[in-house]
Order: sequence, then C-alpha cells, then structure tokens
Amino acid sequence: MKKILVYIFSFSMFLYADLSVQQIQSMVNKIHEKREGVKLATLDNTKEPFVRLSSDDNSSTFVIPTTTKTREAKLTLHAIVNGKAYINDDWMSLSDKILGYELKFIGKRGVVLRNENHIKKLFLRKIKESFIKIEERY
Repeated sequence: MKKILVYIFSFSMFLYADLSVQQIQSMVNKIHEKREGVKLATLDNTKEPFVRLSSDDNSSTFVIPTTTKTREAKLTLHAIVNGKAYINDDWMSLSDKILGYELKFIGKRGVVLRNENHIKKLFLRKIKESFIKIEERY
C-alpha cells in the first residue's frame, strides 16, 4: 500500500513539474516590481472605516463614525418574555429598530441585532445576577 502511494505521489509530481526556469524567473521578477498604491491625499480624505467595540456579559458599547463627531450608544438586554425583548428600557418585537439596528432574532437566552453589515448579539445575564427571581413552589 505504501509503495502504491509513493508511486502515485511521484507520478503526480511529474505531472505538475512543467514549470521552466524562465517561467519561475519571470514570476519572481513580477513579485519584485514596484506596485502603485493609494496616494496619501486620498487616504487623508476618507472616513474612518472602523467601529470600536467593547462588550460586557450582556451589553455592547459601540462607536458609530459620523461626519462631524462620534457618539456612543449602549445596548443592554434585560429580559425576554413571550417573543419580545426588553432592550434599553423598551419592549421590542422582531423587525423593530433601536439605535440604527433592526431586531432580527429573539431566542431563549439572547437576541440578534443587525445594521447593514454589522451584527450584534446580546445575551441575558446569568440567573444568579438577574434582577428577576423565579421560584417554583409545589
């Protein structure tokens, strides 16, 4: 079995070994050629494309780049009841919008928000840290 694999490997090497020294040299020369990049003036006039994120257990803070100045917004998921989510002191349903994000999914332990290409996932706190205590009585 090993001999067969060695033969197949060596045969495949011969099939793909059709590069000549001149072809390899031309590829190396193309790599070494100086490429034209973006001019510094163009870079100075572009908006900052990055969104800075920081997240806690159940909330996310993000900065939205704007033309004049940036503003901070915080999204916090407090509760999920009957297919609705309590986010930032407001009950939200699917397709509702909050701070530029649209509520796309409501699960048992978290929600998914989407703003064009940005996706946020908010999760509920652990039961020990929750401000709502639920007990079973028999």
